Amino acid sequence: MYTDPIADYLTRVRNAIKANHRVVEIPASNLKKEITKVLFEKGYITNYKFEDNDVQGTIKVALKYHPITKIPAIRNIDRASKPGLRKYAGMGNMPRVLNGLGIAIMSTSKGVMTDKEAKQLNVGGEVLCYVY
Repeated sequence: MYTDPIADYLTRVRNAIKANHRVVEIPASNLKKEITKVLFEKGYITNYKFEDNDVQGTIKVALKYHPITKIPAIRNIDRASKPGLRKYAGMGNMPRVLNGLGIAIMSTSKGVMTDKEAKQLNVGGEVLCYVY
């Protein structure tokens, strides 16, 4: 049993990218599904599939690489808020990832979204991870 399922999700994606895998399987949860949708919408992954074959189900994520140079679309993916130290951002202090080139995935009262979307909707929340 792991204590931080989001960190496990990010670590599985990070390890699959370093090993140049095309697809990675991750145990599913509602929050992980929402993070996967945000990564797909922003173009960091090629595709995803939710499989409900057992109690929990799995998420199959197709990772995205440049067709010629084989460089992954996700250069770095880091956990921001940890179980021992939660990080929250209000409207006035949204995080900037790589001076605006990356995204911060946030859990807000209106759902899981990027920092830019949260700023447009004028909401704050917990900063889950940084992606660039």
